[in-house]
Amino acid sequence: MVYLLCLLTVLGCMVLLDRRFRLALWQAPRRAATVLLAGVALFLAWDLAAIAAGHYRMGDSALMSGIELGPELPLEELVFLVFLCYVTLVVRGLVDLLLGRRRQSPARREES
Repeated sequence: MVYLLCLLTVLGCMVLLDRRFRLALWQAPRRAATVLLAGVALFLAWDLAAIAAGHYRMGDSALMSGIELGPELPLEELVFLVFLCYVTLVVRGLVDLLLGRRRQSPARREES
């Protein structure tokens, strides 16, 4: 369970960072959720193809929860894929923020 708890902790930190600076889900929830789900689906399909081809198998570790979503597919892999896609969205939002390229809402553009 240690690895799963670590993944959930860093995922929670990403959510707090996103919320504080409105970088992804708190800036454009529908668009960010769509991109997040598409990314997770793509990487999950990639994992399933690798499992089916015999290129990937789940190792044994005392740090893992032991919960499998399918043959050779641990729960931690799904949580990791969510984290990977979400951190990408947050970093993209952070780069846009730091470079001053934030998209303004239509109401904000009219005020400018």
